[in-house]
Amino acid sequence: MATIESHKATNNGHVAAIFGVTGVVGKELARRLTSASSKSEWKKVYGIARNPDRVNPINRSNYHFIQCDLLNRFEAHQRLSSLRDVTHVFWVTWASQYGYDSRECCEQNKAMMVNALNAVLPKAKSSLKHFSLQTGLKHYVCLQGPFNNEESKVRFYSEESPRVSSENGNFYYDLEDLLKERLRNKVAWTIQRPGLIMGSSCRSVYNIMGCLGVYGTICRHLKLPFVFGGTKKCWEEFVLDGSDVRLVAEQHIWAATNKDVYDTTNGQAFNCLNGPGFTWKEIWPILGKNFGAQVPNDMFSGELCYTRAMADKGKVWEEIVEKEGLVQTKMEDLANWEFLDSVFRCPFRLLGSRDKVDRFGFTLRYKTLDSILYWLDLMRDDKIIP
Repeated sequence: MATIESHKATNNGHVAAIFGVTGVVGKELARRLTSASSKSEWKKVYGIARNPDRVNPINRSNYHFIQCDLLNRFEAHQRLSSLRDVTHVFWVTWASQYGYDSRECCEQNKAMMVNALNAVLPKAKSSLKHFSLQTGLKHYVCLQGPFNNEESKVRFYSEESPRVSSENGNFYYDLEDLLKERLRNKVAWTIQRPGLIMGSSCRSVYNIMGCLGVYGTICRHLKLPFVFGGTKKCWEEFVLDGSDVRLVAEQHIWAATNKDVYDTTNGQAFNCLNGPGFTWKEIWPILGKNFGAQVPNDMFSGELCYTRAMADKGKVWEEIVEKEGLVQTKMEDLANWEFLDSVFRCPFRLLGSRDKVDRFGFTLRYKTLDSILYWLDLMRDDKIIP
């Protein structure tokens, strides 16, 4: 079996193309692949995104940023068809214009990948070795409901769990099927399925760290109690799995560079999870103290809705940014309150098994509390929160 360290022993002069490089996972991938310790192995890294990074952009000699709207097939062809030397593609982007459960979302995300493949494959057909696709644990559930008692039971989804049917589909399935159609017997591919991703980015629609960072900062600034708003089940029980972006990035690289993990006939899928379960009840008091906010004896509220409570706090955030000398962001750049409400009121359990990835030899794990505290510190270092 491959081990987490084995990819470091191979030096083939890899060339990476990271689609979605300014997102929470893409940025961490770029950091790792362009680091001094990886430079001999990854001789060049292309980062592709619709807009450049505004917060600590990567400035290293082996990194090349390409600004490209993947929904524009002419632009994609013009700006990507020169990538003749790419050996590894990391697909960590998605189109979020439409709701996750909509047919439009499926069509847009498939169109993005079609445009990229049409531009890159003909030119890089002799060099391309692996395509790494990121989806998520939502592969295993339909978010449209209605939900029943089955979703309330403790179960751990494995990579062999069947697809679920839904009226509008799941764009994860569309992307997997597209890769199977276009890459079979030609290029190896794997799929990484993280849970609740924890990292730092100003460009992620579903950014739990941005939500926590803004909420905790505003609570301290306005001297409000740091209260958890959600359901009792989400407060007290294991409902979601955490995925530290450092682990997600490392698993992408591990899977992409270990021939024991993949073959060109069938893509391998791997859940991508921290490991130990967590509850918000055990984490919340520590977070409140970390922010310097008021920590009440009763930190749970079934009534608090973040979408309503934070709707008028945009100006407060602007005041904090100005007072603390932070990177210029608007509250909505970092925090998606509808997303936070959905996480803390999740009507089903979304827990995955690590059995498969452990069996293949990937052993990196994180405690979710440690992940959250690490990324809060990094966001402070980057002057995103005070």
